[in-house]
Amino acid sequence: MKKGILYGVGVGPGDPELLTLKAQRILKEADVIAVPDKGTGEKTALSIIGPLAEGKPLLYCAAPMTRDPDCLEAAYEQNARQIAALLDEGKTVAFITLGDPSIYSTYLYTHRKVLAMGYEGKLIPGVPSFCAVAAALGEGLCEGSERLMIVPASHKDVSDCLAVDANYIFMKAGREIGRLRDTLAEQGLLDHAAMVENCGMETERVFPRFAEAPADSGYFSVVVVKRDGN
Repeated sequence: MKKGILYGVGVGPGDPELLTLKAQRILKEADVIAVPDKGTGEKTALSIIGPLAEGKPLLYCAAPMTRDPDCLEAAYEQNARQIAALLDEGKTVAFITLGDPSIYSTYLYTHRKVLAMGYEGKLIPGVPSFCAVAAALGEGLCEGSERLMIVPASHKDVSDCLAVDANYIFMKAGREIGRLRDTLAEQGLLDHAAMVENCGMETERVFPRFAEAPADSGYFSVVVVKRDGN
């Protein structure tokens, strides 16, 4: 029996209308849709694809919200084994992931494991959250010879990044909103910063001035800093 193919499908940041035509086709053709499961009941990626999941078998794959490497490794290994079993049956599996699968996606770890086991896997790009955020703010991210730096704000101190002459995207800023705000203020960049929370979702909030964003902003908060202030 011919083995199935694994697709890592980027479903965009939240707005179902930003789902690409290719992603829609892959999801319609897939035998099984794999869904990241944080264990909290929230299934954001699944809610984005909506009717495309109707009538499809769903495989829930562990996506624990932890930085414990052993816990994460065990989850990725389990996910890969479950997916491999379906591929052995000749089934096509579409693993949905927020934004684009190549940008801070935990799916990549499972993808690599499945490929290392000898199966075929393909990445289907999606609209990155920071591009949707720029659209929500009505501004560009970089023009002319400007450089753009993408930084995961929740992982460590970002002060060293601010030494680079570039515009900045701070992703996953939710838990570190206060510290990020203080750091930008210290560097004289706070007035150059804007933020969008839950971009493309029903709970989207746009803050043209990051200084006015609430301290309890959610995990899906993206901060844009333009050095020239425009």
